[in-house]
Amino acid sequence: MDKIILEKIKLHYPAEQYEKLRKAYDFAKQAHTGQKRQSGEDYFIHPCAVSEILVDLGLDYETVMAAFLHDVVEDTPCTAAELEDQFGKTVVMLVLGVTKLDRVQFKSKEDEQAENLRKMLFAMSDDIRVIIIKLCDRLHNMRTLSFKAPEKQILTAKETLEIYAPIAARLGMGTIKGELEDLSMRYIATDEYYALVEQVAAKKVERQEFVTKVVGEINVKLNEMNIKAEVNGRPKHFYSIYKKIKSGKDFEQIYDLIAVRIIVDNIKDCYAVLGVIHTMWKPLPGRFKDYIAMPKDNKYQSLHTTVISRYSSPFEVQIRTSEMHAIAEYGIAAHWKYKEGLFSGNQTLVEDRVQWLRSVMEVQKDLKDNAEFLRSLKLDLYPDEVFVMTPKGDVVSLPQGATGVDFAYYVHSAVGNKCIGIKMDGKIVPLNTRLTNNTIIEVITSNNSKGPSRDWLKFVVTPSARNKIRTFFKKEMREENIKRGREMLEREAKHRGYSMSELIANEEWHKHMRTRYSLSDMEDVYAEVGYGNFTTNKIILKLIDIFKKSIATTPSVIEVSKNHDPKNKTHSGILIRGFDDFLIRLSHCCNPVPGDKIIGYVSRGRGVSIHRSDCPNMKNVETERIIEATWPEHLQSKFTANLEIIGINSSHFLLDITMMFANSKKTINKVNARVEDDLKAIISIGVEICGVEELAELIRKLNGIDGVTNVYRV
Repeated sequence: MDKIILEKIKLHYPAEQYEKLRKAYDFAKQAHTGQKRQSGEDYFIHPCAVSEILVDLGLDYETVMAAFLHDVVEDTPCTAAELEDQFGKTVVMLVLGVTKLDRVQFKSKEDEQAENLRKMLFAMSDDIRVIIIKLCDRLHNMRTLSFKAPEKQILTAKETLEIYAPIAARLGMGTIKGELEDLSMRYIATDEYYALVEQVAAKKVERQEFVTKVVGEINVKLNEMNIKAEVNGRPKHFYSIYKKIKSGKDFEQIYDLIAVRIIVDNIKDCYAVLGVIHTMWKPLPGRFKDYIAMPKDNKYQSLHTTVISRYSSPFEVQIRTSEMHAIAEYGIAAHWKYKEGLFSGNQTLVEDRVQWLRSVMEVQKDLKDNAEFLRSLKLDLYPDEVFVMTPKGDVVSLPQGATGVDFAYYVHSAVGNKCIGIKMDGKIVPLNTRLTNNTIIEVITSNNSKGPSRDWLKFVVTPSARNKIRTFFKKEMREENIKRGREMLEREAKHRGYSMSELIANEEWHKHMRTRYSLSDMEDVYAEVGYGNFTTNKIILKLIDIFKKSIATTPSVIEVSKNHDPKNKTHSGILIRGFDDFLIRLSHCCNPVPGDKIIGYVSRGRGVSIHRSDCPNMKNVETERIIEATWPEHLQSKFTANLEIIGINSSHFLLDITMMFANSKKTINKVNARVEDDLKAIISIGVEICGVEELAELIRKLNGIDGVTNVYRV
């Protein structure tokens, strides 16, 4: 392996670059001295193999240097600073982009996978060569996967099939994508893989004879037409066959098991050859695809047609130019492989792929939850596409199942936010209508639109649209989301017998939200719940869990003093039996006022909270933490009582109520009014009073106001 890779490098790179590559080779070999792979071979064989794949792909010398060194920082004492000193910033950046986060402790394998992918994808968006190295690294690891333990084989193969093969497909690297899929299938669907190998092998000679005849006939016809072309057979990957069988097709129904590829000089010849093929054999209806006029998202271009031969066997023909073939086989790597020929001076292939990555990462960056990040990334990597057109005739590719709203957000977030209707081929259709190929889509917008509906999240399919809708509710309606989220959580906490103020007092909770979700305060939490990123159950159950653990691990907050008077007065004036000079606070969940029967509840680190004895939040608490409490005989302080006033909606309803409070010389702390069903008015009000007798008098006066149907304390 040592001599082979060095000889290849000497053939493909100029002397100056060869010396730099030789230096990287020697450095990596020395760093990995004594290390072994699980096969028993020297570890250095692996970076050499990865480098050789990259040399064959035609990558530049810096990428190959990084391939030699890609495991040095991760697996040896060598530091990034040492590498930079020896090989420069660019090579180190490529190495660090490929290096895993092995020194970080993760809670689960999913978290580790997600964070490593985040790191790699962000590095890719700066330099696409990072992922090319990683794909070659993964390819060699898959080629030698048989030396791993069976459970490791399956995990690696699944990750390869779900993440790395689709990334290779997105980058147009068909040869690497096909081999990764076949190698993965060998471990994930072992029986099916070897059964297919036998089926394909059984008819190999017969198929080869058929292809030879067809290729010969095509060459004769094209020579007659003076069309220069390269004609050959195309092998079908096992995983591609397997997917078609899983979709319900029989082995014999897979027409492209036998396939012929024709490579010509220009696009005009592509269509000329297509005409020749259709005159030679009858085309199968519905089996023609023009990927030249409408390229795939990964820039794949080709004409595909399936025809019936005179031997009654259907077979597929692919027709493309040399440049199209290079892109189909090598994808983005073709930029380097053919930089002096087909792609000389052409940067668009690289720029398009980098732009795709940046758009993907723009969607993913706000996804804190790793499971959601992986789900969203996989949606981006499996684009079963539908092609639609703008009114100007531009072709837009969207995932299968996309709707007009997905299209609107594809155009621009502002277009999506102001969308009020969709036209397909000039006809207005419901917003959730699925798009179909070759339709013209027009978005109807209005400046009076208040923004997207939450219901849109139920039918949009693109991660970009979903993220932009969520962003709207998260940023544009933050105050409303905070209010909604607070109400939802307080309601759920009360339902479970807890007070939100009690639950969120725990510092462990705030630490959990900062480290796990990067949420700095409770307003952020309320906002997340309000716009639907977190469910109330998820937050409340975690709050209760942390609260219970803190109680279980904390000694008693207060010890009852036996040396004091059984009735001791606290600073607030409320009498707490058995305690002296201890911090108390009035609970906001029930707002007790003098005259109410009250109890105290010893809370962790916050003294004693005073509740009304009938407070629903006291039903399911630890009874050993409840203590006696009474009001003093003479208390001059003011207390807030919360009232709900219900009545018939009218223009003077709120005015009459506020005038009553003004005449009674009562201070209002807060007021909120709303109308339900256009008839029912509900006013929530907080008023300062001295005790329950004064409160009873207020309620009596309120009930006497015209239109008031009910008044009760909350």
